[in-house]
Amino acid sequence: MNVKILPCCLAALAAVLHTSASDAIDSALARGEAFLVSVQNEEGHWSDPHMPALTALPIWALARLGNAQDVVAKGAAFVLSTQREDGGFYVPKPGRGGSGLGNYNTSVCLSALYVSGKAPVTAMLKAREYIASSQLTGDDTMAGGFGYDRASRRRYADLSNTSYALDAMKRTEALEELRTGGRRVDVDWEKALAFVENLMKTEGPDAGGAAYNETTPQGGSETNSQGRVQLRAYGSMTYAAVLSMCHANLDRGDPRVRQSLEYCRKYWTVEENPGMGSQGLFYYYDIMARALDASGVDEVGGHDWRKELSGAVLKLQNPDGSWHNENNRFWEADPVLCTSFAMLVLEICNR
Repeated sequence: MNVKILPCCLAALAAVLHTSASDAIDSALARGEAFLVSVQNEEGHWSDPHMPALTALPIWALARLGNAQDVVAKGAAFVLSTQREDGGFYVPKPGRGGSGLGNYNTSVCLSALYVSGKAPVTAMLKAREYIASSQLTGDDTMAGGFGYDRASRRRYADLSNTSYALDAMKRTEALEELRTGGRRVDVDWEKALAFVENLMKTEGPDAGGAAYNETTPQGGSETNSQGRVQLRAYGSMTYAAVLSMCHANLDRGDPRVRQSLEYCRKYWTVEENPGMGSQGLFYYYDIMARALDASGVDEVGGHDWRKELSGAVLKLQNPDGSWHNENNRFWEADPVLCTSFAMLVLEICNR
């Protein structure tokens, strides 16, 4: 073969392979879309109506495809019906301090409604006020973070809720240009960054990784060189830290981001959530895709993350178009939740 022709042949082969992979993703998304449309409740919600986020996630996934607009609009109308006077999207639960996981629900709902284009600006601005007012203040290590409930009787924050809150506020920041009669609303990004940094490991095999919080041993614990017991880092929380740092305007050249990406390289896998196994696998896929997309990296330790991640997700799709996790930790036995996560991942990988 003429060596001058070889590069052209390789380029053509790469184009064909890319088209084939893109077609596979498009087909999977179409089947996932059909599944979500088929299981929407007549009232517009999916899964548990007391958890608006479980309706917001399929709205988010479907809205990005640009199809099924009537279904998206019906779901959005349901979510909007759950908005309280304080601006949050939640269903009050007296046993949970009265707020029904208000921070989590509101953050996911705000992001989904913004992407859908089906919500009044005034409703979304009120939701931004709710989220901003939910950020913990003070001088301890919880300051700057977000928990599940604004009205909780305990002082609590974790990295998962914090990353959802920061993602929603960053995603919708342009709405503040439309606010009239008052100051613009935002979170304290400096304190939020400090909260995230406090959960990041700086030494040992977990250096660069991040833990869920200081008190909940989801990934186990370890003793550092000063004899202090610390909670271990794990995969999904490390990507949550990367996403949060990027939203706080740190780029991939920042030493803190670089160290976290090095952790991701060291423990790279699309077969499990590092440190957690099958627990929260689809959440891991989703937060990984959003974090790496936000960081602007195309490879992690030589791995084409879009190709490997989309390949892993495609293999797990069920014949009916859905996805689910046999491990029900974090509600992932719910096919609506996992299908929404999977579709959001594939949409990012297919850009």
